[in-house]
Amino acid sequence: MATHRDRLGVAEAEGSASGAGSAGVEVVLLSDPATPAPLCPHGPTLLFVKVNQGKEETRRFYACSACRDRKDCDFFQWEDEKLSGARLAAREARNQRCQPPLSRTQCVERYLKFIELPLSERKFCQSCQQLLLPEDWEGHQEHRVMGDVSTTQLRRPSRLLSPLENKKTNAQYLFADRSCQFLVDLLSTLGFRRVLCVGTPRLHELIRLKASGDEKSNIKSLLLDIDYRYSQFYMEDSFCHYNMFNHHFFDGEAALEVCRTFLQDDKGEGVIMVTDPPFGGLVEPLAVTFKKLIAMWKKGQSQDNTHEELPIFWIFPYFFESRICQFFPSFRMLDYQVDYDNHALYKHGKTGRKQSPVRIFTNIPPSRIALPVEEGYRFCPLCERYVSLENQHCEHCGSCTSKDSRKWNHCFLCKKCVKPSWVHCSTCGRCALPDHSCEGPRDGCFVCGELDHKRSACPKISASRKANKAVRKQKQRKSNKMKMETAKGQSMNHTSVPKKKKRRERVHQYLSS
Repeated sequence: MATHRDRLGVAEAEGSASGAGSAGVEVVLLSDPATPAPLCPHGPTLLFVKVNQGKEETRRFYACSACRDRKDCDFFQWEDEKLSGARLAAREARNQRCQPPLSRTQCVERYLKFIELPLSERKFCQSCQQLLLPEDWEGHQEHRVMGDVSTTQLRRPSRLLSPLENKKTNAQYLFADRSCQFLVDLLSTLGFRRVLCVGTPRLHELIRLKASGDEKSNIKSLLLDIDYRYSQFYMEDSFCHYNMFNHHFFDGEAALEVCRTFLQDDKGEGVIMVTDPPFGGLVEPLAVTFKKLIAMWKKGQSQDNTHEELPIFWIFPYFFESRICQFFPSFRMLDYQVDYDNHALYKHGKTGRKQSPVRIFTNIPPSRIALPVEEGYRFCPLCERYVSLENQHCEHCGSCTSKDSRKWNHCFLCKKCVKPSWVHCSTCGRCALPDHSCEGPRDGCFVCGELDHKRSACPKISASRKANKAVRKQKQRKSNKMKMETAKGQSMNHTSVPKKKKRRERVHQYLSS
């Protein structure tokens, strides 16, 4: 079993780097679970536990892997909760109702019919986010409908579809043309022939556009994305409806085989994975998923290349560096600022803290990756990599230390470079913001507060788990006995409804706190 504390949202993640916050939700990943995780509309759920500073572990529960807000997916189940056959059947029916209205095959058939239509009959319903065939028009008369959908528009569906902007679920902050073009040119320069685009629809589009307009370009692309709306625009070998938080292919084995073939083609050579997950997502489930994709790629390699790594570009905010490198020690962070069209803050060219914090983490040696000099990047011969102009080489640290493209200052007491806004606190014995709280939690164990170990290795955890498990079993036996006695006089369902309702209300308050 592996556990890792991931705070909710980007702001919390950045604050935790400086020791802020006193509570968190851990995802619990079991290497060999006794029973499969229950399913929600977004595939297999994940096991979580809510922890508080200085307190023992609380009861574990299953929740949606993709949605961090219960308004988007309200699935909740205690780990040790036993469900009746009726409730399981109702859950299955609900999961089916939440699936896309059209199958993957139906989407492809409709797309092939749509591209055969004359321009005057090509319509797109902006209200329903759906391509319309002539037989659909009558049902969309009161909707906002766009006509004359061109071939160019069909090739750029990310500009046709309205972005989903819930950062806790499936936020679609789409690459700006500057960043997208940089990535396409870089992939071509590095010699890659296939690009697995995990959650990067705009990069997928640009790669395909370049391949269709340039006979010399032989780069192919496969998009894996949780937004099923892209099924309308791509054939089966170009898009898979996919949840990157639990490695779930919504269209089953057929889609899995498409991905496997793409990764293993040509003995796995010439392929790279580029991923841009939602910034509110948990790092550990993403790392587990990416390792499964890596394992899938490795199975197609020749015996001579088994020591090689699947090249990866993981695009994420710089303050997640320690977490990403924890799971992928060979990764290094590039200084290149990735910016987005539809994000108010993540824009290239801004200064100070307003500039984009999004970077590229990769296992490709940084010395091989040239950043555009015209955008303010320079080559540091000592570090043998490109850095931003403000990122000065520190002779004490022996590297260009800045993470956020500002000039960092070396603290001789901490023996490292820190942000320019930080000062050394004699009380805490470390650098922090001038108005920080000296009484805030420090690095170390999240349960007992000791600095020599982390929460997952805390000796108090194993003892408390055994005690809690024994108490839960005792309560369960008592509850079962009471239910049997109650069932003799009246219906079990009738008596349990108020209790279940109160319990659900408590759970909702618990998760929202």
